[in-house]
Amino acid sequence: MVTLTVNGQQHQIDVEPEMPLLWALRNEIGLTGTKYGCGIAQCGACTVLMDGHPVRSCMLAVSSVQGREITTIEGLSQNGTLNKVQEAWIAEDVPQCGYCQSGQILSATALLSRTPHPDNSDIDAAMAGNICRCGTYVRIRRAIHRAASDKA
Repeated sequence: MVTLTVNGQQHQIDVEPEMPLLWALRNEIGLTGTKYGCGIAQCGACTVLMDGHPVRSCMLAVSSVQGREITTIEGLSQNGTLNKVQEAWIAEDVPQCGYCQSGQILSATALLSRTPHPDNSDIDAAMAGNICRCGTYVRIRRAIHRAASDKA
């Protein structure tokens, strides 16, 4: 048995300790907002927050996250209220296909928690590991600036 704390709730799951966190979240806990992209931690679609820091869940064994706080896209809103990054994403009409967006939003949320008013180079550095095949990078940057300005 592995005990995971995800979005503030504890889950005991009977899985192999080396199972990637991505599959535990999706298949065992039922949180499907985290997406499978490349499977080698390069695209960012599987990004979740571990103790507030972005990590790639496709390559992270569940045994290595016991005792850590995992936040998925489902855990960002509180009592039905979107967080400022999610609101900015909507206001800037960021997604096209939307597949990468949960990882993008979680990476942006982590950036703003450590750098509340990032400049373009801060954004580019923090978001570099998140690939968007649709190329919405300009809108992503605008949304991050909007969330930083609290206009979301």
